Amino acid sequence: MDPASGLPAGYRFRTLTADDARAATQLDTWAFPTGVSLDELDKLPSPLTWDRTVAVEVTREDGATSLAAMHSSYPFSRFEVPGGTLPTAGLTWVGVHPQHRRRGLATAMIDRHLARCRERGEPLSALFAAEYAIYGRFGYGKAADDVRLTIPRGARLRDVPGAADHTVRIEDADRDRHGVLVDAVHRAAGRAPGGLGVNRPGWATRESGELQAHFWADSPAFRGGQESRRVVVVERDGRPRGYALLRRKLEWVPTGTNGTVSVSEAVALDAAAARALWGVLVDLDLMTQTRTFILAPDDAVLTLLENPRAAAQQRVDNVWVRLVDLPVALAGRQYAADVDVTLAVRDVRLPDNAGVWRLRATAFGPASCEAVDVPPAEADLALDVRELGAAYLGGTSLAVLATAGLVDERAPGALAAASTAFGWPVAPVCSWVF
Repeated sequence: MDPASGLPAGYRFRTLTADDARAATQLDTWAFPTGVSLDELDKLPSPLTWDRTVAVEVTREDGATSLAAMHSSYPFSRFEVPGGTLPTAGLTWVGVHPQHRRRGLATAMIDRHLARCRERGEPLSALFAAEYAIYGRFGYGKAADDVRLTIPRGARLRDVPGAADHTVRIEDADRDRHGVLVDAVHRAAGRAPGGLGVNRPGWATRESGELQAHFWADSPAFRGGQESRRVVVVERDGRPRGYALLRRKLEWVPTGTNGTVSVSEAVALDAAAARALWGVLVDLDLMTQTRTFILAPDDAVLTLLENPRAAAQQRVDNVWVRLVDLPVALAGRQYAADVDVTLAVRDVRLPDNAGVWRLRATAFGPASCEAVDVPPAEADLALDVRELGAAYLGGTSLAVLATAGLVDERAPGALAAASTAFGWPVAPVCSWVF
């Protein structure tokens, strides 16, 4: 084992470049099997930021080198946290070739990733977990859920004043025509969903050019028999107020047609725009049902549906969060209530985060977090950094974690007060998987 890198003998880290794109994609297919050929995958624009993409390289017996594992991260300079934004590393493409599993490569990569986050001044790391059980041991907590729906065609929606004042365009989705519009509406939705005066924690925008190019690529190999991507644009007085990206698939059956609308992203800036948008999405000709991919647990459509029970709701874990620089992260968000609490935090991977911290904040105002010389046993609450990450975006209650023995209350009343303060009026969610 190399103590500097944490890698076993014979393995070494190497930062990849665009020239390694095919090799990186090939490794990804080993880690995440797919029926799409490497040649087809190679045609897609890579979403990776290369100076943030690191591989574990190994020298084979024949003297040639190959990639044994890799990871990357997306630069989110404006990741939404309660009441603000913080620079965040979106950990992605974490994969190990099956031949090199169980050798500590993933652990070494995560440790390197966290170290580089600190070097870059990113107090948070976030990810989508391919497997639920992996990332908790690295200090990531499940910070948000999303909802998937299957809505029968013609589902009745409640009326919203002003919805009829909107116009709707249904067109072929095209980056040149719709890219700026979609990006602008998407950013605005993170800042004030539904026209509320608070932001949507967990909302990440596709900031890099590589992410934008990858997002708008529409290879037939990934359509699964569906049509090319369409876009529904909702406007009021000529200004965009919402959009949805979708594909349809039509099957002919003995009883007539069986069609499915698959909505990959649906965003609206207020209730009236949401009503206008969903009125279209649930009533397209020849379709039987509308399936959504990622929606916030408090998305407007769940209240607009007169019978949400018929929408076959499925709740899925969404974004996970890891506090990399604990005092910066805790002071960098707002809180929903006044709070003055001491936290005894355990963090075996990042010892600088471990210790007792005093968190003070006014409701929806400034916050501070500083180390205090208090024995851990005398702190108001004790918890692991994983649980702090789970509660960080306001979507997981500290009190709920305490019912499972994951938060220990030492000062009566501290748990209720902290749980209230860590909450947020809007449910956290990220609208796309990174």
